[in-house]
Amino acid sequence: MKKLILLTLIVILTACSAAAPSELDRNRQTWQDSGVTHYRFSLHIGCFCVFSDKMPITVEVQNGEVVSMTYPDGTLVAETDPNYEIFSQHATIERLFSELEAGLTGDAEEVTVTYDSSRGFPAEIYFDYIKAAADDELGLSVSNLEVLE
Repeated sequence: MKKLILLTLIVILTACSAAAPSELDRNRQTWQDSGVTHYRFSLHIGCFCVFSDKMPITVEVQNGEVVSMTYPDGTLVAETDPNYEIFSQHATIERLFSELEAGLTGDAEEVTVTYDSSRGFPAEIYFDYIKAAADDELGLSVSNLEVLE
């Protein structure tokens, strides 16, 4: 009898700990399953920032590495550009997933996200890091994703 109760408890606890994958995990898997390794997209970074008038930038990524970032006028965002670091922080789908995960696990007080319905990447992300503070919000928007050969 004790063995039966113990076995039943183990089964129940195992079932409870084997939670379903989160929305983030499901969409990340959808993106990974798509097999896209070379792509280009428009990235709009919305914040209380000096570069707001230079959005969206166009980003090309191959094998997880940024190939290029360009301003709307076609000017290359060089590594010496004062905005390069902030742009590159968001410049791959994989980095966006990592930022989203960090926000969801406590870096931000409020996070909203909309995923692309076919490929699973985060198409719109909004972070409010401190709800009681002004000008700490960050919005990221991915559009015009194009798969390259």
